[in-house]
Amino acid sequence: MNRFGFLPKACAFDFDGTLVDTMWGYARIAGESMQKHLGMPFEEGHRRYLETSGIPFFQQLELIRPDHPANPRCAEEFEARKLEGLFLSPPDQPTLDGLARLRAAGIRVVVSSNNFQELVEEYLRRYPALVVDLALGFDRQGLEKGRPHFLRLEQTFSLRTDQVLYCGDSLKDGERALAHGVPFVGRTGIFSRAQFRERFPGVETVDSILEFAEGVLSGAGG
Repeated sequence: MNRFGFLPKACAFDFDGTLVDTMWGYARIAGESMQKHLGMPFEEGHRRYLETSGIPFFQQLELIRPDHPANPRCAEEFEARKLEGLFLSPPDQPTLDGLARLRAAGIRVVVSSNNFQELVEEYLRRYPALVVDLALGFDRQGLEKGRPHFLRLEQTFSLRTDQVLYCGDSLKDGERALAHGVPFVGRTGIFSRAQFRERFPGVETVDSILEFAEGVLSGAGG
């Protein structure tokens, strides 16, 4: 038996902050955008962005400042500036090594991101070393992280929910996975091991995707 209690047939991963270290840069852009458009102090905007991460920014704004008339302008500026950081953030070697080990063992690797679908696909074109079997983003038509992504993954590979393991770096990632019955592993960074365990008692956490892969394969001769 491996560290996570079962050998999955597919591993799904959040993108920002999990596979690619972009979240701190995004938080800076969000803080600056909210300061400009909403009159919010930078420190508060930075903090609130991280606290509500895991959903599209325009939805985060509705949680942070519901119905504020400047929310659309703020979201538009944020999405435009995100490209500054996104494509300048290559995947690190432990991430590439971890995903390669999973795929070599016959385990499907899936991106489950609320970044727009076209941005996820463009990133993967620019960094072809990041090889995945399925890339799912936010398509503005109902395909999004959580149940819609898990259902698409299960349908694509003819899997059951209990054959999937999900790894993400936000509390929202954990909530969405567990709401669909998918086991969750927290990727530390924005949230610590203690914070994940306070919200999800007993949850496993990892500090890298390579550590995640080693945990998955530890009971499979990998």
